[in-house]
This record gives sequence, structure tokens and C-alpha cells, in this order.
Amino acid sequence: MKLMIQEVEVRYVIPSIRRELANGLNKEKFKQKEIAELLNITPSAVSQYLSNKRGTVKFSKRIIDEITKAVEKIKTKKSTAHKEIIKLTDLIKKTANICEIHRLYDDVPEKCEVCFYNENK
Repeated sequence: MKLMIQEVEVRYVIPSIRRELANGLNKEKFKQKEIAELLNITPSAVSQYLSNKRGTVKFSKRIIDEITKAVEKIKTKKSTAHKEIIKLTDLIKKTANICEIHRLYDDVPEKCEVCFYNENK
């Protein structure tokens, strides 16, 4: 095992959440510049997310449902992207989905005991 769980989160999980948020906002007819402002990223990053050049993780239906709710909150300004990304990463960790994602990019044993996320299984 080479990657720390935080590295997995930063390299794979957060970009994939941003990809889903950008796609959701795009479906709601937001322009790339508006999406960039809402997500606090550059318009070129939005372009890469929308063309699937960034963010490779495919999430479970439960996480996608939560991302859909986050898009609505961001769209209606009931929350910010920053707050929603924190909530989503916390959920991914609490449900031990982070362990499944970690296995995609690293040699993680089935009964991994490196972090506490796998203890809930």
C-alpha cells in the first residue's frame, strides 16, 4: 500500500465529486463560467470535468443521490459547493466507500486495518 487515504481523497474523490457537481449544474443550464464560480475552480477545469478528463471515480447510487441533492442546494444558494463537498467526502468515508475507491488505485488487502473507515464493515 503506497497511498494514504487522504491522498486518495484529494487525487480521486474530490475531483470526481466536482465532476458530478459540474455535470449536474450543466444539466441545470448553468454556463461554464457560472459553474466555475459556484465550485470555486477555473472555467478550464469545468471544461475538463464536463469532458470527463478529470475525476475518474464512479460513485454508488447512494452517493449520486446525495450529489444530486447537493446540486440543488448549490443551485438555489441554500449551501455552497465547499460545504457540500465536505459533507459528501464525510459520507464517502462513513460508508467505507473510501476503502473501495482506495482499492481501485492501490494494493489494499480486503481486511485492511490501516484506517478506521474499514472497521464499520
